[in-house]
Amino acid sequence: MIILPPPLPDIILDPIVRLALAEDLGRAGDLTTDATIAPGTQLKTVIAARQPGVIAGLDAAAYALKLVDPSVTLDIEKPDGSLLNKGDVIARIEGPARSILIAERTMLNFLGRLSAVATMTRTFADRISHTKAKIVCTRKTTPGHRALEKRAVRCGGGTSHRYGLDDAILIKDNHIAACGSVSEALERAKAYAGHLRMIEVEVDSIEQLKQALPHGPHAVLLDNMSTDMLREAVAIAGGKVVLEASGGVNLDTVASIAETGVDFISAGALTHSAPNLDLGMDVV
Repeated sequence: MIILPPPLPDIILDPIVRLALAEDLGRAGDLTTDATIAPGTQLKTVIAARQPGVIAGLDAAAYALKLVDPSVTLDIEKPDGSLLNKGDVIARIEGPARSILIAERTMLNFLGRLSAVATMTRTFADRISHTKAKIVCTRKTTPGHRALEKRAVRCGGGTSHRYGLDDAILIKDNHIAACGSVSEALERAKAYAGHLRMIEVEVDSIEQLKQALPHGPHAVLLDNMSTDMLREAVAIAGGKVVLEASGGVNLDTVASIAETGVDFISAGALTHSAPNLDLGMDVV
């Protein structure tokens, strides 16, 4: 079951959407609309899918329209998380033509990009639906758009790894190298962390996994392991720690990784390689 996230709060959306609008409007505004559209002209448009996918980003699109002109009405027919067929109407817009045309590209940019992330996530999630594993995104996000993209992953049926460096401890290979060993890194982390701080350690061998387990990490990230190694790691852990597989994850490999019995599979591709979903705004 997919539990859809609520819209992002305005305090998060505001700086991101304002920057996008300012980037488009530049120093002089929409010259084309100013030159061709008479004040008072009214318009009715629809946003529709030009290919199948999963919709996401309507909160950002709606906020862009609101900033341009709060008098424009936006009626959503396919809320975030909805499956789209080609031709489906996602939303209907009515109001001053100048305002709608000014907001059009910014709205579609948010929707196309975030729907791409949601669609990619749903594709991965469907490939592993026969297992207990869950697909998760990483910090490989577009700078400044992390909150939007991680919400889009949730709209597609995935979940999130860390949001940033400040919400969990993840000891990676370079931390281990700088500390000298898995054991030393974990001992330092446990001495530092409060009781509510999650600690995960990345290992790339069965030997490192065996070194980590006695220290009681909350989770172990199994990095770039073969499926045979993943099965061995699952057997050794015996359900006593959360196991996450990472590295070499794509649509061809994700099912076989999930079938090893790991709990989570992290894939940077959800956010860094999702092709834009083709959506359009048309006058009706």
